Amino acid sequence: MITDARVLQPEFIPQEVKHRDAEVNHLSSVLRPILDGQSADPVFLHGPSGVGKTCIAQFTVERLRENVVDINHQYVNCWENHNRFKTLYSLLDGINQTIDIHRQSTPKDLLLDRLRDYDGPPYVVILDEVDQLEDKSLLYELYRIPRITMILIANNEKGFFADVDDRLNSRLTACTRIHFRPYTHDELVAILHDRVQWGLEGEMIDQQELNVIANNAAGDARVAIGILRMAARAAQEKQLDSIPDRVIRKVTPEAKSEIKQKTVDRLTTHQQILYEIIAEYGEIAPSDLYEEYCDQVSEPKTRRMTRNYLAKLEHYNLVEGKGNTKARIYRSVD
Repeated sequence: MITDARVLQPEFIPQEVKHRDAEVNHLSSVLRPILDGQSADPVFLHGPSGVGKTCIAQFTVERLRENVVDINHQYVNCWENHNRFKTLYSLLDGINQTIDIHRQSTPKDLLLDRLRDYDGPPYVVILDEVDQLEDKSLLYELYRIPRITMILIANNEKGFFADVDDRLNSRLTACTRIHFRPYTHDELVAILHDRVQWGLEGEMIDQQELNVIANNAAGDARVAIGILRMAARAAQEKQLDSIPDRVIRKVTPEAKSEIKQKTVDRLTTHQQILYEIIAEYGEIAPSDLYEEYCDQVSEPKTRRMTRNYLAKLEHYNLVEGKGNTKARIYRSVD
C-alpha cells in the first residue's frame, strides 16, 4: 500500500506546494538580491504550528538554488540547537568549517569569528523556532555578517519581538514579515490528495476519508499528514485493500498523541519542568507555578522568561492559559 514512506512524513519537502503561492512569491522577492550574488535583508515567517512555514522556507531556498550556481544554505532548528555554541556549530557545519572544532574546548568566540571571516558565496540560513534561542543577541551578530541572509521562523510575532533587546529590535523592525494563516478544510484535502498520489498505491483512500482526516486536523497540515501516515500503516498491517473510516477514527488520537509527545520531547529543561508542574497540578496560577518552578531548579529563569516559555507551550497546545494577567490560570491539555 505504501509506495514511498518519505512523502508521508511532515518534514518532506514536495517539488511543488499548494495554497501558498502568495507566501512563496513574497519570500522569493525578498531573496531576489541573492540572484545577483548579494545578501538579502532578514525575513520573518510567523503563524501557528502546521501551516507550512518551515516547508515554504526550505522549498523557496531549494528553488533559489536551482537558479543560482553558487550559494550555500543551512537549516537550523533552534529548539534542538538553542544555545549559542550549538547554533554557531550548525551554521559553520553548513559551510564545512567544523572539522577542527571541539564541543568541549573550542571557545564560542572562535566560532563567531570564523563566521565573520566567511567570504564565500551568499549564505542563506533558516533559523526555525528562533524564539527558542537562549541568547538572542546572536541574531544581532549574524545580522552584521555581510554574506549571511537570515530567514527567521517562529509561531508568535509579538512574543518574539517583545523578547529581543532594543539594539536587535531596531535592526529587525523593518524586516519583511510574512504571516501564515491556518489551512482551510479544502486546502488540507488538496495537500493530502497529493501525498496519497505520491506515496500510496492506486485509489487506496477516497475523497470522503480525506475529508474526515481534514476535519480531524483542524487546519494543521502536520496533524493531517500524521493521521494519513498512521492510517496507511494500520491498513497495510491489516492487509486491507483501502483505508476505511473506522481505521482513521482509531488512529486519529494516536497520531495526535505522537505529535504531542514529539513536541514534549523537544522542550528545553526549564520548559519541561513548567509543563510537568502544570500537568501534575491540573491547573495552577502563575505565581504558584513560578514558586514551584523555582523550588525545582537551581538557577531559575526570570518571570519574564518563564512567561515566554509558557507562551510557547500554549502555541503548541500543550497547556492553555485562561483569564487575564491577575486572574490567569494555566491548565494542562489532554
